[in-house]
Amino acid sequence: MIQLPTTAPSQVDSLVPDSGIIRTDTVKIPDPTNYSLSEFFIYIWDLLQVQLFSIQNTPVTFLKLIIFILLLVGFSFLASFTKRMLNRKILPRFVKDGGLRYTLSRMSQYVVVVIGVFISFQFLGINMTGLAVIFGFLSVGIGFGLQNITSNFISGLIVLFERPISVGDRVMVNNIEGDIEEINIRSTKVKTLDNISIIVPNSEFVSKDVINFSHGDPTYRLGVDVGVSYSSDLDKVLKALNEVADECDDVLKTPKHEVQLRSFGDSSWDMKLLAWIPDVKRRYQVHNKLNQAIVRKFAEYDIEIPFPQRDLHVRSGLNFDKDEEIKHGSEDSETSKKESGED
Repeated sequence: MIQLPTTAPSQVDSLVPDSGIIRTDTVKIPDPTNYSLSEFFIYIWDLLQVQLFSIQNTPVTFLKLIIFILLLVGFSFLASFTKRMLNRKILPRFVKDGGLRYTLSRMSQYVVVVIGVFISFQFLGINMTGLAVIFGFLSVGIGFGLQNITSNFISGLIVLFERPISVGDRVMVNNIEGDIEEINIRSTKVKTLDNISIIVPNSEFVSKDVINFSHGDPTYRLGVDVGVSYSSDLDKVLKALNEVADECDDVLKTPKHEVQLRSFGDSSWDMKLLAWIPDVKRRYQVHNKLNQAIVRKFAEYDIEIPFPQRDLHVRSGLNFDKDEEIKHGSEDSETSKKESGED
């Protein structure tokens, strides 16, 4: 047997005094020369049975360590599979709100992961007392530099349970507008209108002001500003703007749209069309459609959209007294004569 030196028990106990982990003085690895080629699988089995250390009087072998890792990986895949099945197949039959479906499926994923971690550690021989020691070490790390991670972790739980934002919501964070794509335990992924993914820490949604355009209700009141000439017929202008809103399929009939004369500008009446649309995410497309319809409708009704004009009056010159002009002229001529005589 090949014997490898290991750390002395006193050194391990000094590092982890109450963990219950006991190492043997040597790790006895089977010598492959003692096995024939036909006994290869017997050698692998004996190698997997080699005891590495003990946890609370439970021996830990290579086989147990491999099974422990496989359990963690298996439960991770099971958690992801559970989340997908709940979000796509099961919950849509009972829950209509997409944000609530995402929250329930995400929490189910975390529950499966936690159960998997407990089962894996129990199989390895670490009970709650051993985990308390591990969490004690983590608390020291949190005190030295993991405050942001902890804050984002707690904020992620608040976001999932309180649901100030949900997957699919149109939000504006740090003057950046986009849609919530994924809410994770530490951060949230926001896809901007330019198809750029931005990873935002969860604490941003809890400690700062966040604009959620579609929170609870996706409808939106769209405002379209337009100026008309002072020489226009006001009743005709109101009729044209009302027809634009009535003829647009993207404008809701209820609540009713409004046309307002907001102010008297320098060169135009400042009109505003206020129309309700069913989906705030399409407000830029609807705004563009209404603008084009207004241009065509105003051309049909011969309504002028003015542009700022400035009148510039240029005076030809200043009027002087004739005597003053002659005087100035004589003075200039005398001065020039003197200058020429001196030269």
